[in-house]
Amino acid sequence: MINASHVVALTEVTKQFGDSVVVDRLDLHVDAGECVALLGPNGAGKTTTINMLLGLTIPTAGHIHVFDRDIRQDLVAIKRRTGVTPQVDNLDSDLTVYENLLTYASYFGIRHGDAAVKADELLDFFQLKNRKTDVITRLSGGQRRRILIARALINNPELLIMDEPTIGLDPQARLLIWQRLSELKAQGMTMLLTSHYMEEVQQLADRVVIMEKGRKIVSGKVAQLIQEVVGSEVYEVSDDVEALSVLKSRLESCDISVEMRASRLLIFTKVPCPELEHALTAFKIFMKRPASLEDLFLRLTGQSLVE
Repeated sequence: MINASHVVALTEVTKQFGDSVVVDRLDLHVDAGECVALLGPNGAGKTTTINMLLGLTIPTAGHIHVFDRDIRQDLVAIKRRTGVTPQVDNLDSDLTVYENLLTYASYFGIRHGDAAVKADELLDFFQLKNRKTDVITRLSGGQRRRILIARALINNPELLIMDEPTIGLDPQARLLIWQRLSELKAQGMTMLLTSHYMEEVQQLADRVVIMEKGRKIVSGKVAQLIQEVVGSEVYEVSDDVEALSVLKSRLESCDISVEMRASRLLIFTKVPCPELEHALTAFKIFMKRPASLEDLFLRLTGQSLVE
């Protein structure tokens, strides 16, 4: 059912390539002013979902509405109100930073004077005003990613769609982009992003939708899902397999879940367990930390590399 508050609404959306079902009856919504992160291992169907939202791929079945408009009927109108940051850097390397922004603005029919003012605002916002006349090839990876996001904002979009916005960046560049995106979110920008950086998602997202093999397996607020699925704290204990097996058997009375990873035992707790605290005194190497989104992701999608 389409809700008037949904900026984005996918209902029973399926995409099939030949005999392969890439997205399977996906329901997804993003409300006004909300940031939703679409997560999943490689091959989960995230990029195909984004491509269907952008009209680059036609769904096999189901319905997609953006701004209460059906993308099959009003795609052009939807695109005028949407900003997109692609995973692949597609800036024009023959043009300067300024020319890239002005050229993109022309696609929306924005007058040159208005586009110039907006371009200057965005370059200042992303700390790139001193690179205005540089050709794109002279920029670092972090600078180019900032230009990609600035370009996506040139038409004052109501919805910003980002596919891996900080992929391949160093921590300093990533942090600056997170700060700027957080500012946009505070101003009421609606966002949908995909990312493999769990810290990025925890920084920006109000809700997450985790996909696997084309299906949504869970969705909800980050902190709530972590508590429900993983717990509040994680103990990582390192030792030989025999010692860890003995520890595991001693904790059967505790309300915990455990995972063995090579020479480490991960213990997930939702409530305090005095027996666990006592048993750990026999181990020299262990760590206690808060449960994280990465723990949630691995618990739900597994630890095997998907190619």
